[in-house]
Amino acid sequence: MTFTRTRHLLAAAALAMGFAPAVLHAQDFTGTLGKIAENGEIVIGHRESSVPFSYLNAQQQPEGYSIDLCMKIVEEVEKTIGKDVEVRYVPVNPKTRIALMANGTIDLECGSTTNNLTRQQQVEYLPVTFVTGTKILTRKDSGISSVADLDGKSIALAQGTTNERAVKAAVEELGLDVKILPVRDHAEGMLSLETDRVDAYSTDHILLFGLIAKSKTPDDFAVVGDFLSFDPYALMVRRDDSAFELVGKIALANVFRSGEIDAIYAKWFDPLGVPADPLLKSAFQLGALPE
Repeated sequence: MTFTRTRHLLAAAALAMGFAPAVLHAQDFTGTLGKIAENGEIVIGHRESSVPFSYLNAQQQPEGYSIDLCMKIVEEVEKTIGKDVEVRYVPVNPKTRIALMANGTIDLECGSTTNNLTRQQQVEYLPVTFVTGTKILTRKDSGISSVADLDGKSIALAQGTTNERAVKAAVEELGLDVKILPVRDHAEGMLSLETDRVDAYSTDHILLFGLIAKSKTPDDFAVVGDFLSFDPYALMVRRDDSAFELVGKIALANVFRSGEIDAIYAKWFDPLGVPADPLLKSAFQLGALPE
């Protein structure tokens, strides 16, 4: 049952007993909801080059699969607090996103962030919205078809990502001699590959397909190798704020349960030729909690 429906039921009960319903004000909410109700805005952290999840379009506005899902949460927030809110966007990257959530700068992170137990020591996550894993992007003529082929070559890795840890662990396990170039984000990693500063770039496989799609020479590149990690994506919220977390869960459950998720998924992933994995479909079913 949603907060809004709960308030309506309480109001109806009050009227039935002859009492006027209490009007909820900003001070009646706490945590993130209280902050949003008081300020009249929700602050969304977004990525600038995580195609097709969260990136800047030609008008330099954030858009993508994760942004669309976050807008559903914004709608539910407005229902809950009973007023419209402004959306303010703040760019984040792998090194800043968790810190900006933990310190209260952003209210909701809408990007391509993996949910893991280590990160849950600092932040919390909503239900899974995508499932991917670490793979390698390289030029088709590089001779690289797996992580083992990186021996004597170079690879760019975004700092502070699960992919960085996965590739480094694989390199160490195989005893390879690999030069690693730290980069700030996916755009910098792709640029390093396109300008031949490195032989490969690695991140979640779906993001690699997105980078290829945005490239001026997409036919030059290929995603190769086995998965080096398992990465369930989820939208990030603050820890110890169950009221706001519940609003997010309600919004996503409605999208999953109604089947609206199918249209949203198709909008962003059909152009990349990436059908929904059976594991992801199961995640949607699990997230479609009954009212």
